[in-house]
Amino acid sequence: MPGSSNGTVPWILWPFWAVWKLVAGIIVVTGRIVGAVLGLVLMIAGVALSLTVVGAIVGVPLVLLGLLLMARSMF
Repeated sequence: MPGSSNGTVPWILWPFWAVWKLVAGIIVVTGRIVGAVLGLVLMIAGVALSLTVVGAIVGVPLVLLGLLLMARSMF
């Protein structure tokens, strides 16, 4: 029935819906992986900066930002 919002997909539109869901799932997984890798890189850069006393001012927040980004990518 046109205009109904009960969540069902008409059988004739099912292939398009399935492809759309597959592409959306791939994009979500790719975004999570990119977020986790970027968080890891930020954490490594923050630790490297924290090895110097002057760099600790920037390094510690960078480590925390990387940690939060990795946590967001996991959940």
